[in-house]
Amino acid sequence: MIGIPVRLKTAVSLVLLGLLTLLAGIGQLTFWAPAETVTASAPGDSKAAPLTVITQDVLTHKGGPRQISVKGDGKFVLAVGRPDDVDAWVGKTAHNTINGVSEDGKSLQLAGTDGEANAPSPAGSDLWVQTENADGQLEYTFTPPASGNWSLLLASDGTKPAPSSVSITFANDATMPWAVPLIVIGAILIVAGAALPFVSKFTKGRGGRPNGPRGGVTTGNSPETASKGTADETDKDPLGEDTPAGDAPAQDTNKGTAAGPALRISLVAAAVVTALVGGTAAGAQAAETPSPSGSAAPGSGSATASPAGTAGAQNVPVLVDAQLKRILDQVAGAVAAGDAARDASKLAPRVDGAELQVRTQNYKIRSQVATHEARMPVRSSKLLGSVISNQRTWPRTVIALTQGDGNVVPQVLTLVQASPRENYKLKSTSPLQPGTSFPAIPLGGTAQLAAGDKSGLQYSGTEAMAALGDRLTKADSAFKDKLVEGTNSPYIADVLDYQASTVKSGTNGNFTFTHTPSPTDTAVFRTSDGGAVVVGKLNFDFTSKPKSDGDTLTVDKAAAVLAGGDSTKVGLVQTFSESVAVYIPPAGSTAPMKLVAAVRGLVGASFQ
Repeated sequence: MIGIPVRLKTAVSLVLLGLLTLLAGIGQLTFWAPAETVTASAPGDSKAAPLTVITQDVLTHKGGPRQISVKGDGKFVLAVGRPDDVDAWVGKTAHNTINGVSEDGKSLQLAGTDGEANAPSPAGSDLWVQTENADGQLEYTFTPPASGNWSLLLASDGTKPAPSSVSITFANDATMPWAVPLIVIGAILIVAGAALPFVSKFTKGRGGRPNGPRGGVTTGNSPETASKGTADETDKDPLGEDTPAGDAPAQDTNKGTAAGPALRISLVAAAVVTALVGGTAAGAQAAETPSPSGSAAPGSGSATASPAGTAGAQNVPVLVDAQLKRILDQVAGAVAAGDAARDASKLAPRVDGAELQVRTQNYKIRSQVATHEARMPVRSSKLLGSVISNQRTWPRTVIALTQGDGNVVPQVLTLVQASPRENYKLKSTSPLQPGTSFPAIPLGGTAQLAAGDKSGLQYSGTEAMAALGDRLTKADSAFKDKLVEGTNSPYIADVLDYQASTVKSGTNGNFTFTHTPSPTDTAVFRTSDGGAVVVGKLNFDFTSKPKSDGDTLTVDKAAAVLAGGDSTKVGLVQTFSESVAVYIPPAGSTAPMKLVAAVRGLVGASFQ
């Protein structure tokens, strides 16, 4: 009767052990589970500075922040920009940099840099892809606006201290690797304990004593002895209760029969548990082994840089679409305000160079000559295309092709950002020549070439602009067949006709015409076919002199407004600004250069 209690005790022990193991596993997934997020805060004793930078390493830590909490005194701005743009804006200004996370994940690593005490307010800068304005506190969720690297800039107005109370919440990558294995092990132990009594009884019922020698050992008994032993065993109780006390071998056999199934079940359960534990331990160890992918180890506060490269060396466009659209809207708004009021001061924030000159003089002339034609309006409502450089130094030049109300044909707009802390300004506008298509530009940004760079091209940008100047000056130019315009494009033909008719009709004067490129306004960009498009400006000077002393020349009404008189006996110089775009074929092509866009505007007139 000893076997049954032993089996029951073993079964109960297995069930209890299984329950405890199961509860331990469930507990690791519930009330013992680590928090889903962990929050790291910047040290509170940092030195005040007008700017605070949060770097790319922090923004990619543990897959990126879930939430960024910022507290400051009064109003402040959070700006999102490329790392090199943020660095360029900061410049020599004193600033704090949040550049990593401590190993325990509870603190942000902050470094202070001494420098100039003040900086302009970053609010409204064209460098930023996104901005968030706040008063006192900001809860911000960062989402990369495009591929590549990003940084954040915090500032008040550039003179007051920037917010330094920053905490960032990340996903908690702490795991409980033993949770599932414990649940599985516990379940196996419970099943094994519950099945033990039944399996043992079933095993004994199938034959507690085998025929023949026990244990498979051959004895020296005679056949008669073996036969007698067999007959005796047939009359015995299956549980061995009638075995004579003096029969030691039979007693040992019965004990083995009673305890054998329990022992076997226990051994099986132990083997399964050992296998599971061993496998789980190996899995846990593998989970803690650093990945060969090159990503940062947990708590290091850094992450592998994206293929875009490090700050200042990113091969990415200088603007994303959202930035360009915002800039164009502001430029168009400034031009519309100036045109409506005929007030050049309203253009100043967003217009410069040739376009500012032309519109300023156009307003002046139209104030006295009602019939003088207004400059074509600038629209941003319909963006047809763009040329965005991936050259990340300054000055930066971009081109937009737009068309809207008042634009009979699309207009080529050239915008330039002179330095990081200045906004893009419209430098020139020129209508696309009728029947002409703007060259295709590579997606994702294109290379900007030096004006004198001829690599892979028929001509450099400088040579192309000089060729156009010669072509517009001389009817028999050597570039007549090397630089052409479309069949329906009238600009070159109109200029040559205007110059020829002026000479023919001006019997009392001598007239000279020159079209001279402005080197500082020349910008060249690669096209998809390996060629290039060059945008720039020509200074068109029209000089008139009387043929003889005493002869009088009549001055055009528009020029008279700028010169201060309607006739001259000494001579007159009129200066026009010509904004143009020329396509240059790749080297080896037999196609000629082509005038893509052009327009002129009177910017000056003076008596000699």
